[in-house]
Amino acid sequence: MTTVVLASASPARLQTLRNAGIDPTVQVSHVDEETLQASMPDATPAQIAQALAQAKCEKVVALRGNPNELIIGCDSVFELGGKPYGKPESAEVARMRWRDMMNSTGTLHTGHFVTFIDAQGNPHQAQATASTDVHMGSMSEREIDAYLATGEPLAVAGGFTLDALGGAFVESVTGDPSNVVGISLPTLRKLVTELGLTWTDLWNHIPVSASPQES
Repeated sequence: MTTVVLASASPARLQTLRNAGIDPTVQVSHVDEETLQASMPDATPAQIAQALAQAKCEKVVALRGNPNELIIGCDSVFELGGKPYGKPESAEVARMRWRDMMNSTGTLHTGHFVTFIDAQGNPHQAQATASTDVHMGSMSEREIDAYLATGEPLAVAGGFTLDALGGAFVESVTGDPSNVVGISLPTLRKLVTELGLTWTDLWNHIPVSASPQES
């Protein structure tokens, strides 16, 4: 049986996988994201996201890399006006970003890097970047103050969420919604298939929403 390992501390990525029937082992990579990004001054936001995803996955492979393990590395970068936006450094930075984002469209790029360690201990890799356009709404100053007070925008790329408190301020998305949460399920399934695995064989968890309900 294949053990799935998520190389990320993101609770949103973990919950997305759980909702999709996969309850992974979590192994945080502790990759120095700022240093890696600083070493890529000419990289596009999509390239940054992919490089961070690869670094996370490879770090966890080095930490464990057990046979029959599938290790998933992901990282997200929000692009607005050609500029990359990771997690805001402070509430004031998040406030300025929201003022720029309001009534605009940005693109959320999520890099995916997956390594499968086969029964003989040999690594097999696959990677892809998924991009989803996010159409932002507007917020009043009172709403911005309340949202910043929750601390949520400081913990996520771009300073907003789709699946939690920030979702009410997103008008719509063009592309895969799960990608905006931080892990594109369709993209991940394609990568898993490339590695010779079957997505449904990874199911080890039945979410409550999928359980039979009494009428």
